[in-house]
Amino acid sequence: MPKAKKSGKRKKFNYNLDRKKMKKQAIKKCKPRIENSQIRNAWDDKKSTSRNLQDMGLAFDPNRSLPIQKKSLTREDRVTKAPVETVTKPYVVNQLEEEANRLQKDSKTLSSDLIEYAQHMIREHKDNFKEMARDEKNYYQDTPKQIKRKLIEYQRCHKEHYNTFMSSLAPQPIDQ
Repeated sequence: MPKAKKSGKRKKFNYNLDRKKMKKQAIKKCKPRIENSQIRNAWDDKKSTSRNLQDMGLAFDPNRSLPIQKKSLTREDRVTKAPVETVTKPYVVNQLEEEANRLQKDSKTLSSDLIEYAQHMIREHKDNFKEMARDEKNYYQDTPKQIKRKLIEYQRCHKEHYNTFMSSLAPQPIDQ
């Protein structure tokens, strides 16, 4: 049986490669990027993942951190206590709690086309969604439910804009 070509060829050292740079690239590739800035700043590369999280006061394994009741048939229920560890970096947990407690503004908006569409439907048909679905300007070929959902979205995302639009549609009383 014939032998594959160049299978016994001796490997040569490649002098053109920078071994130090290749090692750094390999280390960077195998280590994950930590997205959270508080955890990233407190992270110690010399420690393991579980030890780092334990020092920060975070749980690596939630099953071990919370006490679990073990039921047995012969004896009464036993409560296994969670191991108590010392937290050397409590500021990380405090910063994470502050960030979680901050109120975030709902930044969802609708496109200008969709706003114009909703205003047209309200102006022409008021609250009759079946009539809206039959309108020739129903660009999206929406069903009454879809139109209603879009109008509710418009009300939710642009409250002030919606209120001013509705007040402009209301008939003005004529003074005599």
